[in-house]
Amino acid sequence: MLAGNVVARTPHFAWHCAAIDALSFSADPATRRSPSDQLLFVTRDVWLGAMVPKRWAKRAVTRNAIKRQIYSMSSDFESVLATAAHVVRLRAGFNRAQFASASSEVLKAAVRLELQQLFARAAMTPRAPNSRAGGA
Repeated sequence: MLAGNVVARTPHFAWHCAAIDALSFSADPATRRSPSDQLLFVTRDVWLGAMVPKRWAKRAVTRNAIKRQIYSMSSDFESVLATAAHVVRLRAGFNRAQFASASSEVLKAAVRLELQQLFARAAMTPRAPNSRAGGA
């Protein structure tokens, strides 16, 4: 299970969001929790990752096509997303009987349509996500 809040879901995708800890930005070693803490996020920004497991997309060409669609859509919605770490995760496979080709235009269109719905839902969520109760 991914840390953070599930912000939006569609039949095939889930959107996870986690607030970026203020200590992640500190370059001063004295303010870090432990000496082994590494800077994960150097600047406050919108961070987006794509997770497309082999379990749901067996072929590499399909996984790569889905990731390209996710990153392509993110540029359209970046201005309305909260400053946080976001992950778009494929949570179910597309029917191989309906989409026989690993990277067909029909599959890409179906993925893009569902991602548009997912991004629109995620953009409507509050601007300050927080995975901890009582946090900032």
